[in-house]
Amino acid sequence: MKNKGFNFWMFILCLLIVFLFVGGIGSLFTSKNTNTDWYQSIKPSLTPPNWVFPVVWNFLFLLIAFSLYFALVNSKNKNQKKKVVLVFGINFILNILWSVLFFGLKMLQLAFIEVIIFWFSILAMILITRKISKKSSWLLIPYLIWVAFASVLTYLAAFT
Repeated sequence: MKNKGFNFWMFILCLLIVFLFVGGIGSLFTSKNTNTDWYQSIKPSLTPPNWVFPVVWNFLFLLIAFSLYFALVNSKNKNQKKKVVLVFGINFILNILWSVLFFGLKMLQLAFIEVIIFWFSILAMILITRKISKKSSWLLIPYLIWVAFASVLTYLAAFT
């Protein structure tokens, strides 16, 4: 169902991938651990209250889904689409992997190394989508900033 150039089903697919795959799998490791004694003992003092994280992440997931959608529908050829799918796919795996390392396996130092790679994957998303749709790349800036902040929190939890 297309309406004035809007591909409804493609947008729904982007939402499902981001919210169910990335958000859903990541939350399996995160949600059950945020109120544990372990987390409370390593949580840096500048960590926002627990209720902030789902609000921020849901907002970011919406922006990421829109970014993915705009990058896909504005790709001029299969090669651009493949690059978009690859860079977003790598980022989604890294997003989930951070939750697995930090909350699931409690490997904080490794989670810190991983979050730096994760941050660079967002930068790669921005650079690749910028050539396709400036709107798509701008939508990823809050994600980049939030993961930079998450990197600081991860560092503080792992090394202080």
